[in-house]
Amino acid sequence: MKLTKILALLSLFFPVFAFASGTEERLDLTSHWVGYTALALFVIAYILVIMEEFTGFNKSKPVILVAGLIWAMVAWVYVSQGLPHTAETVLRHNLLEFSELFLFLLVAMTYIETMKERNVFEALKVWLTSKGLSFRQLFWLTGFLAFFISPVADNLTTALIMGAVVLSVGGNNVRFISIAFVNIVVAANAGGAFSPFGDITTLMVWQKGVIEFYHFFDLFIPSLINFVVPATIMHFAIKNESPEISGSSTIKVKEGGIMVVILFVLTIVTAVSFHSFLHLPPAMGMMMGLSYLMIASFLIAKFRNIECDIFKKLAKAEWDTLLFFFGVILSVGGLGFMGYLALTSELMYTSLGATNANILVGVLSSVVDNIPVMFAVLTMNPEMSSGQWLLVTLTAGVGGSLLSVGSAAGVALMGQSNGLYTFVSHLKWTPVIALGYGASIYAHILINGV
Repeated sequence: MKLTKILALLSLFFPVFAFASGTEERLDLTSHWVGYTALALFVIAYILVIMEEFTGFNKSKPVILVAGLIWAMVAWVYVSQGLPHTAETVLRHNLLEFSELFLFLLVAMTYIETMKERNVFEALKVWLTSKGLSFRQLFWLTGFLAFFISPVADNLTTALIMGAVVLSVGGNNVRFISIAFVNIVVAANAGGAFSPFGDITTLMVWQKGVIEFYHFFDLFIPSLINFVVPATIMHFAIKNESPEISGSSTIKVKEGGIMVVILFVLTIVTAVSFHSFLHLPPAMGMMMGLSYLMIASFLIAKFRNIECDIFKKLAKAEWDTLLFFFGVILSVGGLGFMGYLALTSELMYTSLGATNANILVGVLSSVVDNIPVMFAVLTMNPEMSSGQWLLVTLTAGVGGSLLSVGSAAGVALMGQSNGLYTFVSHLKWTPVIALGYGASIYAHILINGV
């Protein structure tokens, strides 16, 4: 430990020291000016990401720029030290990790966009708003639907659908809309934590092979507790009144919509089978699943004379989000290659212990997006039991609910609500959400501790 600190101090004044890591000779840049510059650039980029809602500056732009600068600086140092191909090899590995995530998400987003175009989600919204339920009943129904839809669809799409329902029936009841939106964010994030498909972080953990597919469902009860505990308390803040429904409308699922849902389920089964039984990347199974949709779209267009161009759906995928993942993964990968993630791992997991460190990861994910946080943990790859890997999967997934800016679901609903759901209105319920956060961790330790 002391020797490491001495070497780090000396590297401020002398050329960086090389050390072996596996078969790759790497340089410790954690105390080099290149390392400090890279850290500063990443922090600036992430501040711009957080400010996206106010500046309109897409989150992908700063992180992609910084990713390029970080790797350019890394490569320059390695070339100057006579190691011209080391950085290239590691960067290619990072690109491979991103490509698997990219292809997986691209297929999932294409299916979601196709279901939107076929009115699957719109029909669900109209059906819910026509049931004449009370505000309390709607509060629980939208919460449970968010909890059980987000494991299949992503938490962002789920939150937007349920948010549209709340806005449709909430009318001028600002208090109901605000509390219901908080509940949806918590429920969507909690539901996504016990499924490999429910959140980007769980997907990353599954694709990394750290946790097997079926083990994610060990988090079901802790995730449910994370949602139910704050929801039960918020329930009493809503008056037991019924909304006024003006008029009624009927929206039917377009032809082929149900088939798209079935194909999406089949695609998920294919991806799981590829990973579990054939030991192939899940992205390969998802790409095969995309062919199901492409063939079905062709047949619908040819024999039913209905326009169903799959490439238009591909074009509507969240490209800013996909490119944001590219920038984050490459930036964090570069910082990890410099040695910062190993240093962080030592500070967190060695000094604090796995349990405390994993709880801290969840708290961090409420301020910083959980994607770079989880990618950093996966890159550090601390030696932990499967129970601890499940714990960090849980905390990274549900920790974002502590603040409205801690998850994509919260940020999206702030934009959708037109000022009815804000950072401050969510912050009022943070102590209650934190109670659910602590209860879910306690439940996990009791149930999955062994």
